[in-house]
Amino acid sequence: MNNLDLLQKFLSDKLQTILVVDSAWQLAVLFIAFIIAWKLNSHWNKRLTAHLGEEEQHGISRFLLRGSGYLVFPVITLLFIYIGVIGLQFYNIATPLLDVIIPLLLSLAAIRVSVYSLRRAFTKTRNLRTWEGFISISIWGLVALHLLGWLPDILSALDSAAITFGDNRVSILSVSKFIIIAGIYIVAARWLAMLIEQRTQRSKVISSSMQVGLSKFATVALYSIAIIIALNSVGIDLTTLTVFGGAIGVGLGFGLKSIASNFISGFILLFDRSIKPGDVISIGDRFGWVVALHARYIVVKDRDGVETLIPNENIITSEVTNWSYSDKHVRVKIPVQVSYNDDVEQAMQLMLDACHISPRVLKTPEPTVRLTNFADNGIELELRLWLDDPEQGVGSVKSDINLAIWKAFKENSITIPFPQRDVHLIKDALAD
Repeated sequence: MNNLDLLQKFLSDKLQTILVVDSAWQLAVLFIAFIIAWKLNSHWNKRLTAHLGEEEQHGISRFLLRGSGYLVFPVITLLFIYIGVIGLQFYNIATPLLDVIIPLLLSLAAIRVSVYSLRRAFTKTRNLRTWEGFISISIWGLVALHLLGWLPDILSALDSAAITFGDNRVSILSVSKFIIIAGIYIVAARWLAMLIEQRTQRSKVISSSMQVGLSKFATVALYSIAIIIALNSVGIDLTTLTVFGGAIGVGLGFGLKSIASNFISGFILLFDRSIKPGDVISIGDRFGWVVALHARYIVVKDRDGVETLIPNENIITSEVTNWSYSDKHVRVKIPVQVSYNDDVEQAMQLMLDACHISPRVLKTPEPTVRLTNFADNGIELELRLWLDDPEQGVGSVKSDINLAIWKAFKENSITIPFPQRDVHLIKDALAD
């Protein structure tokens, strides 16, 4: 008799032990308890959602209200099952099925609340909330098998299905253990990485780029340690991974060259602090401020709200203008021409007065006007002013000041010339 036949026989015996002659009464109690619990659970969740929507809850109150939603179904089911068990025992009806269901429901309630509490300990992300149900059911399944006494036989059957690679024996059980252990260690590594990131972000001594660098380095290091510990926990000899490591090295040298280059460039950008979140940069025809630094790319957001993902390698190998590398002060130049027939000094004063139209123009350094050139069509003047918030853009300031200059010139009869040419006709040339 092979392992599958043994497992089938074992499950059949267990089910026959539970499903006795009086199972119809037990199933009726179980069905009624489930229906009532499901109805009350749906009603409670609707009331809970409406209550949280009307009144904003924070901290422990929100945690307790949300956590109650995970307890309503199993607790109400247990309550009615207990009532059913008391009634059946009054009529001397055995309840082996309900006696098995009760510890299963207790473990389900404890596991759901525990997993929910662990999720709340992490940063709120959609992925954690999506996987919460799967994790709860998986843990509860293992606990249920243990309570039913089926777990040792199932583990033995899974361990018997194995393949041998050299000195290593790989079974379904060892692979499952590796996935579970690796998942636990990775969750722990993620929690530690987020804790380090939160601590570094609150530090006033560490620069913003160093904060990102430390958090990324801690994440990679902790994840690597988690995988190594998980491999060692299931009995895999790490020295056997040298060939696999060599294959990865060859892959990095050929197919993954660009990915490796961007990854290393990302750490260079973080630790040399040439680019940091909040910097205003220009690269090629892109102008915007750095929103985030990632392992493979940086995110640059422009004034139109468009976010551009620029590979880290491009930042390292290309010329980048950092408007706020050591100082956020930037100078803006606004050229204007006036006619030779106008008062130049008056025009220069009107241009200076126009700077007051924008509150973003700094008073120190103070704005100045320079006479830059005697051009063909008029006298070229240039207004020079300073800003300390280049991330807000310079186009709006230029537009406001140009409009103020236009109005001031119009009120004071100062002319902005346009290209003019004098054409002389020679009579002798026309006669020929």
